[in-house]
Amino acid sequence: MSRYWRWCLATTLTAVVSLACLWTQDSGTTSLNVGSNLLAANNAERWYRGNLHTHSLWSDGDEYLEMIAVWYRDHQYDFLCFTDHNLLQRTERWIDVEKSAGKRLAYDKLRTRFPEDWIEERMREGRLEVKLKTFAQVTQRIADPGKYLLIQGEEITDKFQKKPIHINATNLQEPLPPLGGGSVYEIMQNNTNAVIAQRERTGQPILVHLNHPNFGWGITGEELAKVRGENFFEVYNGHPGVDNKGDAIHASTERIWDIILAKRLTELDLPLMYGIATDDGHSYHQIPSRKSEPGRGWVMVLASELTPASLIENLENGRFYASSGVTLQRVVSDEKGLSIDIAGEPDVEYTVEFIGTRSGFDPASTPVLDKDGNELNVTRRYSEDIGRVFAKSTGTAASYQFTGDELYVRARITSTKLHPNPSAVGDFEQAWVQPALGPAAKKSQ
Repeated sequence: MSRYWRWCLATTLTAVVSLACLWTQDSGTTSLNVGSNLLAANNAERWYRGNLHTHSLWSDGDEYLEMIAVWYRDHQYDFLCFTDHNLLQRTERWIDVEKSAGKRLAYDKLRTRFPEDWIEERMREGRLEVKLKTFAQVTQRIADPGKYLLIQGEEITDKFQKKPIHINATNLQEPLPPLGGGSVYEIMQNNTNAVIAQRERTGQPILVHLNHPNFGWGITGEELAKVRGENFFEVYNGHPGVDNKGDAIHASTERIWDIILAKRLTELDLPLMYGIATDDGHSYHQIPSRKSEPGRGWVMVLASELTPASLIENLENGRFYASSGVTLQRVVSDEKGLSIDIAGEPDVEYTVEFIGTRSGFDPASTPVLDKDGNELNVTRRYSEDIGRVFAKSTGTAASYQFTGDELYVRARITSTKLHPNPSAVGDFEQAWVQPALGPAAKKSQ
């Protein structure tokens, strides 16, 4: 399908899924903070650890699908979503061992871990080739119902001019081509609409999230804020090249998060944006190193069962937190405020910051200029009223009491333990608690 016809299809999809997008907005806004929202393991629910952004030899990773699945299983993950670029792992594909990203090293490790009757190989024009296993084959062999779940996904990989625009779809049923568009925003909306349309057509839950907004400085906070039906983004991505922290010109992902939340809860009338942590793993053979490796960031989802439907439902209801190493025991958001209990480690200290924006904040912004005074297409500068630290404490328990004018409050927990294999050198292990609607937001609904 040509780029032009994809654009035409996207335009049609925008109209078709508008009601679905509105439904998604409503569910994202009202499902959190109705009465008391208690997140803690109990007889009916438990925490499930998972990664939602993973690459293999099917696209630009350097490891076989089955070896990646085993790595995550052996490292105490409960679920894993494969998200290779612009495809699902369901066709027949052979790779040249020496020309592949993993080369002979990946092949030798595969031969060591799996018996010969599992591996399909052939010689072609004097070169060794291996047939890649499909998602279905790997799932049948490695997944364990109720204990370890593999989920099919795709990184819908698009761009506007030179700006990369990547959106992940978790539990995708059919591959979706990138649809393009006339702007960064239009491309995000077109591809989001396509995911929602498949969800509505198939009746299967599919989660859409925006990947690494600062990768290639591709996406601004203002552009992402107004995308309808897209309520998740990567506040932490483990790839060393995605610039989570921003720089002197570009806002950090956390700053972008607060700008989005402030805009959505006031001028845009859209639901909360949730922040997730992922690996975005591509490299699996020299851990630890400065390559894009597994084990750096994940989500912890409180759910009653380990199925795509249960996980996605609870993600969409905000019943999860993101982590790069810190483990939480309990999170409570209610009419009074937000409280957190940390599963502390010996000789490790924890700082909890409650971050939010109050009603009546200064919404004015100014552009970022280059050395010649020209406006740059980056997230604009906003008042410190947006994303202000309301309270800060140390210890394994902390709480924040609403004063009445908060639009939202979220929490960031930072430990004194260095991340063993961080996205950026010097990172400490952290966790991010999802934003809770404050009294001022509830009054305006």
